[in-house]
Amino acid sequence: MSGSDKLVMTGIGKRFAGVVAVDEAALSVRAGEAHALVGANGAGKSTMMNVLCGVIRRDEGEIRVDGVAVEFHDPLAARRHGIGLVHQELNMLPSMTVAENVLIDGLPTRGGLTDTDAMRERVRAILDRLGCSFSPDELVDNLSMGDRQMVEVARALSGDPGILVFDEPTSSLSAREKERLFEVIAALKKSGVAIVYITHFLHEIFDVCDRVTVMRNGKTVATSDLPQTSMGEIVLQMLGNVQQQARLRPPCRPEGPPLLQVRDLARRGVLEDVSFDLHAGEILGLWGLLGSGRTEILRALVGLDPVDGGVLRFARGGVLEEIAPARLHRQVGFVTEDRRGEGLLLPLPVLNNISFANLDKLCGRVGLIDGARERTFARELVERLRIKISSLAQPVRTLSGGNQQKVVFARWLGTGALLYLLDEPTRGLDVNAKSEILKLTTEFAASGAGVIVVCSELEDLMRVCDRYLVVHRGRVVGELPGEADEDALLRSVAEGSVAA
Repeated sequence: MSGSDKLVMTGIGKRFAGVVAVDEAALSVRAGEAHALVGANGAGKSTMMNVLCGVIRRDEGEIRVDGVAVEFHDPLAARRHGIGLVHQELNMLPSMTVAENVLIDGLPTRGGLTDTDAMRERVRAILDRLGCSFSPDELVDNLSMGDRQMVEVARALSGDPGILVFDEPTSSLSAREKERLFEVIAALKKSGVAIVYITHFLHEIFDVCDRVTVMRNGKTVATSDLPQTSMGEIVLQMLGNVQQQARLRPPCRPEGPPLLQVRDLARRGVLEDVSFDLHAGEILGLWGLLGSGRTEILRALVGLDPVDGGVLRFARGGVLEEIAPARLHRQVGFVTEDRRGEGLLLPLPVLNNISFANLDKLCGRVGLIDGARERTFARELVERLRIKISSLAQPVRTLSGGNQQKVVFARWLGTGALLYLLDEPTRGLDVNAKSEILKLTTEFAASGAGVIVVCSELEDLMRVCDRYLVVHRGRVVGELPGEADEDALLRSVAEGSVAA
């Protein structure tokens, strides 16, 4: 039974370089309850939790713990006020013992040396509370992923928190390990701990949580008791009513043999029997919630993630031939979802960022890059895509987000690829920049290339796609035509299926 409010966050605001991340956001969590915090990618969940845990400082608002206003300047201050965080990414020191990992922030000492007996006794008590059978002396390197997650939980519990944040805790766990984690959360609730549970697996919150708060575009839009709401209502609150803008081209369904054929693509625990065809000139949308497996499909196609099975066939001269993911990678223009971390060489100029995927076209007689040819090549693409720069020598890190994304598109457009994989191509862009990127997407298809798009913003997806594959828990559960309306698309992700 949950009690009074343990945590109250009101009017929380945070801006980064003038961009609003959260605005007048709120969250209240009761002692002894598990409270889900959900929202689409970029909704503001992580910013809210980073404010709570002292990672970043808020610009506005108030945080109260047990009714007392608090101010956290760093994570240690948050820990001293009884706030613990179980990270999504396991920050383990694998060559050290479980006990050392759990108490790494404050190892007990005696006479200036680590008190190993006290350390072992204290950690054993925490592991017993979690129902762990492994020893405090076990090396973390020897543990399974599920046991490592328990070590992360034990580390958070070492500070005896009254508020515990779980950030995507099941993303790397098996079904049995998830059940075990849920049992631990149930026990923590009984002991009076207030739990904030962040996940993109919406079905989980009905198993483990009591209430849910939904965020969208940096704002809190709803808080509900889970028994009184449904998956469909939560999805609608997360995505909102789509303000459908005009399509950039009418849906089309090219005929003839496919450009790409995928059969039974699988990766244990991630993807299961993914099969589909893509035609030249077609824009295929992968539609699903964050964590459904959309990005994982793209990465598996080109060998960035390993696969356990499946067959890929790619058209060469009009004939489908079996191809390995690593070889397909060399035929593809891949726009990653993380343009700054993976898509661009930020310290280098625009010139090099455009040219480095096209060096075979830019070499002179002795195999060296022809500088004049490189500049001409890059300048033509800059003018074609209307990229706003001061010169080709301008470092790409100094460009706006929209112009950075155009640089990525220019690079792959220059290759003349027949297949483009676009992962969240409009993420973080303003309305005008989104429209320009979506127009470029249609230009890829108009040139005869096949395009697969992953996009969490439904209004963007609906402007360009010829059809949609609905992805749920690593499986393609159905297909919808390009003419499908908002209700059909929202219902498909809420139900995890497509009506026959």
